[in-house]
Amino acid sequence: MADRRSTVAQAEPRALPSRFLTPDDLVEMFELPSVETVYQWRRKRTGPRGFRVGRHLRFDPDDVRAWVESQIKRAAA
Repeated sequence: MADRRSTVAQAEPRALPSRFLTPDDLVEMFELPSVETVYQWRRKRTGPRGFRVGRHLRFDPDDVRAWVESQIKRAAA
């Protein structure tokens, strides 16, 4: 029983950082194969909403959370 609780605790989402996220942050958070996946999402408009700061792509943690929640709702439908 203790093993099951520890597995459930590990599955709970961690709090997102309060700073804007980089494509590398998304790769790490979602265990993606490469940063190219994040750029493909952006080109296809399928991933979380991002914005440019000069030439750098950034993501608002609130937008990432909203995107994750929309993906969960979509999967449950």
